[in-house]
Amino acid sequence: MKLCRFQIKGSKGAGAQQEVLQGTISGDTVRQISGDMLGKWEATNRSWPLSDVKLLTPVAPGKIVCLGRNYFDHAAEFNNVPPKEPLIFLKPPSSLLAPDDSIVLLPEVQRIDFEGELAVVISKPCHRLPDGADYRPYVAGYTLLNDVSARDYQALDKQWTRAKSFDTFCPLGPVLETEFDITKETIDTLLNGVRKQHAPFTLMLFPIDVIIPWVSRVMTLLPGDVIATGTPAGVGPMKAGDVVEIVVPGIGTLRNPCVNRAD
Repeated sequence: MKLCRFQIKGSKGAGAQQEVLQGTISGDTVRQISGDMLGKWEATNRSWPLSDVKLLTPVAPGKIVCLGRNYFDHAAEFNNVPPKEPLIFLKPPSSLLAPDDSIVLLPEVQRIDFEGELAVVISKPCHRLPDGADYRPYVAGYTLLNDVSARDYQALDKQWTRAKSFDTFCPLGPVLETEFDITKETIDTLLNGVRKQHAPFTLMLFPIDVIIPWVSRVMTLLPGDVIATGTPAGVGPMKAGDVVEIVVPGIGTLRNPCVNRAD
């Protein structure tokens, strides 16, 4: 099932705050739901054509935990040794970007890369989960994430916080898919319609059943938190006018154009 957060196009009145709604998507129809999208909810009788709504990030996470070098070929393309245990870093919620909104490129940075990733959304508090425990009750579903990265700063700083944290550097969406078989799916990243990344999720160095318990022993995971599971080889630079699309057939397409910052 595909869950989403959305706003109705054209519904904002003068000086009014546009309402954020939750819903399900079936075909070309969005139906509003009431309750907790990550817990108990029920469908309402309100629905709209998908073309009449603006999709937002499917969740509003308190934290975004990302894995680095979780595919052997991505580590190799930067001449890095694959990690012996999950390598994690954080992106701030202020970097989130909705589907179809613009990634804002920085004029002072020579290279800003796309990184297409599968993201896991947490459904309930998860703390110190032991290895081998069933992680599935803690997963609300899956979505897509673009870990936009300013390579100049990543190389200069020798750590990744600044390079990963600028506003618009975390596109997320388009939906939260609750029924997803990771063992049968692949990810593609397209730049202007040309495929740049492709991999089955079975090539992850650390799979989901390892990632979630490991992260939960570092920090308590809370409902709505996002874990990005790493990117395969093929990352590359973006420029103004480019369009990046991350595609997983069982979830959909996360599409974002790129623009230069207007100073």
